[in-house]
Amino acid sequence: MKPEERQIVRLLKEGDNRAYKYLYDRYYTLLCAIACEYLGDRFLSENIVDELIFHLWEKRETLEIAISLRSYLIRAVRNRCINALQLEHERREITFSAMNTDEYETLQSSGSGDYPLAVLLENELEEKIRQAIENLPADSRRIFKMSRLDNKPYGQIAEESGISVSTVKYHIKNALIRLKNELQEYLQ
Repeated sequence: MKPEERQIVRLLKEGDNRAYKYLYDRYYTLLCAIACEYLGDRFLSENIVDELIFHLWEKRETLEIAISLRSYLIRAVRNRCINALQLEHERREITFSAMNTDEYETLQSSGSGDYPLAVLLENELEEKIRQAIENLPADSRRIFKMSRLDNKPYGQIAEESGISVSTVKYHIKNALIRLKNELQEYLQ
């Protein structure tokens, strides 16, 4: 880290408003541009950068930066953008599960090629989720798919599988724990 950056971090830790203003003046535009590349949404990008800079101020006393300040901020924005894309993806998954086939086909044909980086990240995440589901033990995978993809209630799954509702709950819980562990890097 450059001496100038060390001084900024030190001043920030001491609560000096000039350091906070320096971060904002020096990096805000760059960070917004990077966030917009990920998200394709200027308003959301600005919100993410605002929240990041405010978060740095809130945790200033415990702030530890080992790399350059610029690299740290870019990495932090990238991580926040990925989190925002994951939340959006989860929201869409819920919407897709409630959508009928005609609505889904219309959505697919409309395309989302306006934001290629977001589409690429979304496709990568979808593939990782598919792989993680396929890596589940056979019974847990089958029951998880019946519950989450087919939207079947636990009672119906139990009846169709010839097992108790408690066993269905066990398999769902087991699947969720394994998925969380396998997809940990995307949940940060």
